[in-house]
Amino acid sequence: MTTERKADRKMNAEAWEGRAVTSESFEIVIKGTLSEPVADLIDGFEISKVEHGETHLVGFVPDQTKLQGILTIFGNLNIELVSVNPVPNSVSGT
Repeated sequence: MTTERKADRKMNAEAWEGRAVTSESFEIVIKGTLSEPVADLIDGFEISKVEHGETHLVGFVPDQTKLQGILTIFGNLNIELVSVNPVPNSVSGT
């Protein structure tokens, strides 16, 4: 992992400190692509784009438990997580 990537992750973690996850849409970016069976495990998320070797998934997260469950699936399958970001309401349409 590059020093720049580590710095980005640290800034991302600092931005999340003290923030409770409530119902909102998120974009999850992972390295690589997902097979159809794995994509089906990520209930409520759709692949919004695949570019530069990364897959962008967007979906609604009703609570922190749901988000943790999705991240656990990726971890269990050794899928590299690039970022997790809330989607502004004006973009997600909620």
